[in-house]
Amino acid sequence: MQVPSSLSTRLQYQHKCLVDLIDGLSEELIRRPVQAGKWSVFEHIVHLQTYQHIFISRVRQILEGKEPTLDKYTAEADPLFLDNCCKSFREIMHDFIATRKEMAADLLVLPESDYMKCGTHQAFGSMNLIQWINFFLLHEAHHLFTIFRLTATLKMETRLEA
Repeated sequence: MQVPSSLSTRLQYQHKCLVDLIDGLSEELIRRPVQAGKWSVFEHIVHLQTYQHIFISRVRQILEGKEPTLDKYTAEADPLFLDNCCKSFREIMHDFIATRKEMAADLLVLPESDYMKCGTHQAFGSMNLIQWINFFLLHEAHHLFTIFRLTATLKMETRLEA
């Protein structure tokens, strides 16, 4: 089983729409909470950046071939997420883009047999590596759509303030 081209394309490029989504917004604005008790645009971006590292770790466990059961990830319980929330937007984006480039390069050259190796997700059961990559990208797409909605609100609020 090879990586479908739709999957490899999304893995390499899906995250790049983030630059367009936040275009014109200052770091101050993307850190501003839009809804009380909900993540800001920045926190969503930090989550995506941090989760890439978690995903790489999960892929390594899957590639060991022992079908690991992988615990549910909760950003608020992850010290790396909390630490990264204190970093600058520039630092987060640099790591996000560099890590994705390396991750995509590594994932897209695996032997075909590695894509059939499985890991068990607590809610979705046993999934092979292709399914895990799809899960990762769908999760990311969900957050990108949320960022789209939040930035639209921020842009409308800034126009009203001007």
